[in-house]
Amino acid sequence: MNPLDIVIMAAGKGTRMKSRIPKVLQRLAGRPLLQHVLDQAAHLSARSAIVITGHGAMEVEAACAGGTSAGGQFDLKFARQEPQLGTGHAVQQAAPLLAGDGTVLVLSGDVPLTQADTVRALVAASGGQALALLTVRLPEPRGYGRILRAADGRVQGIVEEKDASDAQRAITEVYSGILAVPARLLLAWLPRLSNQNAQGEYYLTEVVAMAVAEGVPVTTHTIDDAVQVAGVNSPAQLAELERAHQARTATALMEAGVRLADPARFDLRDDARSGVRGELVCAADVEIDVGCVFTGRVELGEGVRIGAYCCIANARIAAGAVVHPFTHIDGEAAGVQVGEGALVGPFARLRPGAQLGRGVHIGNFVEVKNSQLADGAKANHLAYLGDATVGERVNYGAGSITANYDGANKHRTVIGPDAHIGSNCVLVAPVTIGAGATVGGGSTISKDVPPAALGVARGRQTHIEGWKRPAKRAAP
Repeated sequence: MNPLDIVIMAAGKGTRMKSRIPKVLQRLAGRPLLQHVLDQAAHLSARSAIVITGHGAMEVEAACAGGTSAGGQFDLKFARQEPQLGTGHAVQQAAPLLAGDGTVLVLSGDVPLTQADTVRALVAASGGQALALLTVRLPEPRGYGRILRAADGRVQGIVEEKDASDAQRAITEVYSGILAVPARLLLAWLPRLSNQNAQGEYYLTEVVAMAVAEGVPVTTHTIDDAVQVAGVNSPAQLAELERAHQARTATALMEAGVRLADPARFDLRDDARSGVRGELVCAADVEIDVGCVFTGRVELGEGVRIGAYCCIANARIAAGAVVHPFTHIDGEAAGVQVGEGALVGPFARLRPGAQLGRGVHIGNFVEVKNSQLADGAKANHLAYLGDATVGERVNYGAGSITANYDGANKHRTVIGPDAHIGSNCVLVAPVTIGAGATVGGGSTISKDVPPAALGVARGRQTHIEGWKRPAKRAAP
């Protein structure tokens, strides 16, 4: 096959988005629209991708360069379209960057959900010889250019809706804006485009009539899935495509055996902070309740159950673990690990570096950050564990915290196996609680507690006999 060069039109302002962010950088499933389109270059083993920028050009170029630097094997280039005078004018700006020996695939930066197999079929239809158009049949084709065919079915041209007659507007086969064409032909046609139309713009669709006039084959790859060619021009359209994308992801998971209580209330997103792609890897018999959001890479072991309205990012949750409703697990770059049979939540928070062993219990309103809890440890209520190493079978009382920050540096707390930390304790790091030791409730511990000892640090209780509460003053 000829080398493939992809041209992506990404110069538009997107006025209807009513946003300072360029339209092609609006996010779908946590990933910029343009990055979804650029991913096609990697899927198709393209030689190069040329992004045509205009509005917010510097921001767009920086974003897509950063997004493709890790995984893209293609040559990424940019062309500026200033001012924006139509699709044909946009591709004209890319012409100097195109080699004449390849096939050019033209995509739109705001059409994110075209499937790789669809695009492969379109490139195959071109075959290095023909102009191939991706078309779709729509019951209500408003806004799209209509495909004009001769009586024998051959494509004769494309007419934009603004220039179409009433009869032509009744045609339901429309042009998606995506085409594949030999570069040598496209480079010959681009200088001949005209702006003699209702909009005064240069339409790329004129190349169809040029191909017909020159006897170049014009073929189509036609689909019925409108989502694959749907663009984004408003927040409402972005939300509609978000749900369509998430529905496809949910369907794929259910086909693999995952139990989703409601596939319409499920989300898998990229982690925009770290750039980790959204990926949910599930073993057998995983159950996910409604309203859950997964971000970055999340692994769920066999029989894991995720309760309603949990947010889980960059985490590995081992077999048999249960995450109760309204739990927030955010691994960021460090990740979070939950051991086999652990119980987490409800209303718990696991932050980066939290590592829970087998059978660990993290209860309601407990926060764990950069801490390791060994097998069987429990912190069931209203507690904070930060920068701590907790041994096996430790019981960590309600209202207790590790004071890990001195205002300048973080320090570590070590709690030995089988230790018991009473309620409302403050462990002032750096400090070590020995194996089997007990810390009495209400204690502020700033010195090490020896193994098997009782550590108590609190004021002596006193009583004042005959004490009376203040009385309210009488109203004047």
